[in-house]
Amino acid sequence: MKKYLAEMVGTMVLVLMGCGVAVALGCDSTVGANTASVIGTSMAFGLSVVAMAYTIGGISGCHINPAITLGCLLTGRISAKDAGMYMLFQVIGAFIGAGILAALVGCESGLGANALQAGNGITMTQGVIAEIVFTCVFVLVVLGTTDSKKGAGNFAGLAIGLSLILVHLACIYFTGTSVNPARSIAPAILAGGAALDQLGIFIVGPFVGAALAAGIWKVIGGDCCCDKCK
Repeated sequence: MKKYLAEMVGTMVLVLMGCGVAVALGCDSTVGANTASVIGTSMAFGLSVVAMAYTIGGISGCHINPAITLGCLLTGRISAKDAGMYMLFQVIGAFIGAGILAALVGCESGLGANALQAGNGITMTQGVIAEIVFTCVFVLVVLGTTDSKKGAGNFAGLAIGLSLILVHLACIYFTGTSVNPARSIAPAILAGGAALDQLGIFIVGPFVGAALAAGIWKVIGGDCCCDKCK
């Protein structure tokens, strides 16, 4: 139960800090974003992951993202039961974080919810592609850096957090950056509007991207069985 609670707390912190900075800096689909707000929001999400990785990583592995959990499930690093419970508690944690933010700034702020950046001319197809591709990149980094034999060891949390900053810098222009269904579900349901109407993009896209990342890692990171490598 401790690892499930750790996932809940970690996701709560990610949503509260990441979405909170998005609202505070005006990097929100209801306000419009400038360069400073994009950089600040990107750093907030990445630094939240770094902080939680070194706080709860030893307890739960610090997934705090259903897409990462799916990637771990598909690569055999977690059981189906644990994966389901991780995802449940991640969503609960996201609602706690978004709820705290709503109490502070009100749902009319948008709560940093994801939505297609229509002002940039982004279509639904482009949004889905962006979420698939950038989630794939992010989950691939997670799978590679946390691999027991080939990973980055104690530096994994730092590498993952920095990669999330990079992903946000590239993806905010298209969708506000989700790459995390839990992070999108709670703010969208509480804030409503376009974020809720488009929520399916931010669930399907990250899950497809995570599945692709798992497949890629199995090919490039799996143990070789050929005679030359034995």
